[in-house]
Amino acid sequence: MASPQLLVYNEIMFSDPIKNLKQFGLREDMVVVDLGAGTGFYSIPAAQMVPMGKVYAIEIQKDFLTTIRNKIKEKKLDNIECFWGNVEKIGGTKMGDKIADAVIASNIFFQIDNKEKFIEEMKRILKSEGKVLFIDWSDNSPTNSNLKKIVSKARTREMFEKKGFIYDRDIDAGAHHYGMIFSK
Repeated sequence: MASPQLLVYNEIMFSDPIKNLKQFGLREDMVVVDLGAGTGFYSIPAAQMVPMGKVYAIEIQKDFLTTIRNKIKEKKLDNIECFWGNVEKIGGTKMGDKIADAVIASNIFFQIDNKEKFIEEMKRILKSEGKVLFIDWSDNSPTNSNLKKIVSKARTREMFEKKGFIYDRDIDAGAHHYGMIFSK
């Protein structure tokens, strides 16, 4: 039986954000940026885990931003803000340089056309000791038309390391995902 935090869509099981965030090791005072925040699947639990910190949810689809804002009001969270932003462009997130202790990038890489700029933008907004929680679909994911651009775990690691990130460790991100943590 699936955990209540898991989302199942068309028989595809999404990762458990709370489990993944616990493996990432968020501290209560961190500044966290969720790139490609979607409907707040990671942003909302992250905000609950960093009550003295701040979460910035960056999303390009305006309808999703409305959904996140509604969830923020419903859960009465005052430490999260959401913004429209282009994560494939340097400066496109509208975040300042070295603002974030942590960046979350989940289930977005396969949708990104300019992966190099996406990685560079993460590096730009991360503080010197900052970390990235990276989660995406694995090669054994059920295929559908939206998942044809899956990037392998090995290729993703290679791309991050080429941009100067240091591989920290893998996390257990579920049956259809892989997860890694990188340090700046």
